Amino acid sequence: MFSDPQFWVAIAFFLFVLAVFNPVRKILSKTLDEQIKLIKEKIEEAENLKNEAKDTLVEIKQRQSEVQKEIDSINENAKNRIQIIEKEAELKLNDKINKRKLMSENKIEQLTRDANVEIQHHISKTAISAAINLLEKKLDEKEKQNLINTSIKEIDSVLKN
Repeated sequence: MFSDPQFWVAIAFFLFVLAVFNPVRKILSKTLDEQIKLIKEKIEEAENLKNEAKDTLVEIKQRQSEVQKEIDSINENAKNRIQIIEKEAELKLNDKINKRKLMSENKIEQLTRDANVEIQHHISKTAISAAINLLEKKLDEKEKQNLINTSIKEIDSVLKN
């Protein structure tokens, strides 16, 4: 056994493996530890980013909620303003309609009065003209003079009263 070269090759191989394995194991262990440390740091960084993202998401949702409330408030105010403006416009329109209606009624009344005055004037002219024609045809000079005198007396009595 000690004289067998294969035995010594096997022992040399094991000693070589042991001699190489220990430093290689330390190097591998150190490298693996560094890799583990880097991975842990990356995991912690990822968790921090995740937490920051969650916080940011919560913040964004709060802002979104606040913005939605503000939008709802603005919409409500706009609806109220629209209703107020519509009411004011309706009141103004009704006022204008009433004013124009009143003006139209006044114009109609004025036109009616003017037409009545004109008709009365025309009737008076026609009646006077007819009376003059009738009196000229039927009355002689003496009756005309009596009629004039009677009219003057009646005008005097009316003026005195």
